[in-house]
Amino acid sequence: MQPKTVSLRTFAVVVGILTVAFVIGLAGIGRIEIRPATVDATTPQYRPQEFTYITQEDGPDHPDQALLSSIYEGATQSVVSIQARRSGPRAQDPTQGMWGQGSGWVWDEEGHIVTNSHVVEDAVDIFVSFSNGRWAEAELVADDSQSDLAVLKLEAPEGMVLRPLERAPALPKVGHYTIALGSPFGLDNSMTLGIVSALGRSMPVGAPGLAGRYSLPEVIQTDAAINPGNSGGPLLDLSGRVVGINFAIRTDERTPFGTGVNSGVGFAIPILVAERVIPALIEDGAFVYPFLGIAGRTISAPVARAMNLNSDVLGVQVNQVMPGGPSREAGMRNGDIIVSIDGFEVRSFEDVISYLVMQKTPGETVEIGVLRRGRSRTLEVELGTRPAAESSDSAVQLIGSAEAIEIATDEVSDEIGRLDRSSARSAVRGGLRVWIVTLVSEEETATVLVDALSGEVLSLEVDSGN
Repeated sequence: MQPKTVSLRTFAVVVGILTVAFVIGLAGIGRIEIRPATVDATTPQYRPQEFTYITQEDGPDHPDQALLSSIYEGATQSVVSIQARRSGPRAQDPTQGMWGQGSGWVWDEEGHIVTNSHVVEDAVDIFVSFSNGRWAEAELVADDSQSDLAVLKLEAPEGMVLRPLERAPALPKVGHYTIALGSPFGLDNSMTLGIVSALGRSMPVGAPGLAGRYSLPEVIQTDAAINPGNSGGPLLDLSGRVVGINFAIRTDERTPFGTGVNSGVGFAIPILVAERVIPALIEDGAFVYPFLGIAGRTISAPVARAMNLNSDVLGVQVNQVMPGGPSREAGMRNGDIIVSIDGFEVRSFEDVISYLVMQKTPGETVEIGVLRRGRSRTLEVELGTRPAAESSDSAVQLIGSAEAIEIATDEVSDEIGRLDRSSARSAVRGGLRVWIVTLVSEEETATVLVDALSGEVLSLEVDSGN
């Protein structure tokens, strides 16, 4: 059978139709408006003020084959595969127990290896293998489940010189190329290429605490393929410098982070976090996190709608203030909206976490700007030390009657005059331990129901006495 042919007239008609469609498409594109976001210039923003980013002047901006091969050949000497044996029924038999596998990289010439905490969790034996096939037994120096980072220590195999990877001095930008090195599925010395898909992600890590898991700030999202076994391996820029430590992936499974296989959405701990945590693990055996003692959520459109807020109100709604915690001592209440911290504008919960972890230490004081019932307030909070997750339950305590009266008085200050007397009595309502606070002025009496655990005002009634 002969191939079908098209007449010249038919061809001309088709070309004409396609040309018209193309012109219409261009016209449609031309009508799209891109409007820059507006920012209140009177309130400084934290992220642009505090972080610098890698620019094209810092290194190559395009990954040609020769460059990628050069990065691979140089970096793989410093990237390791890690086998960790967890205790089992026959812990004394080195062939028994559960074996886990991950990746890591050389931090310094003293033999410190960086990996993920979850790679070596509960390990009784840890073996580190280099790209040339040599291996060494390693010991755990310290780990930090709240950043999912761990430090190992080993003696270099005889004749080997440990070569630390260079660490980037700043964050990459979205769109910058990234290179993931490691041992996915146990396939040593593997390399994948992608870009930075997003910055500033916040990820739950570690064991659940009183208000859920703590969050790790400034997480890098990348589409470089990351799979089981890549955990702990480096994420590099095109200069071969470490910009992050691979630790999680997004999958379609019920447990979204850290399981399954690559879906094009991988996550890396930023090197700026590692630069704060790793030295503390080496020198002190732990990194001490500052602590506000709150749980909250970003003011999204649904949250703003539910709270009857205007679209220009940005910040964090405080859902829970930990009894006895730093924020409670400073007077923060459930329902407060955090709008600034130390003068920097807060747009999301990630802004608060990032500022505390990257800039502050326990014992320092921060100024928290909040909105409460439409009124602006500034609270000075002396930061505490983040409690261990396993000890969080023991920190639960009920607020006292004096604090309940203070909360109630603050709540009704705009509705009744000068108080003549006040009282509070303990009760149980709907299974909750509460304080029933009575506030009496010359003409009015207010009855306020205060949650004895969270300090939240559950109800308010004002009787004018008429």
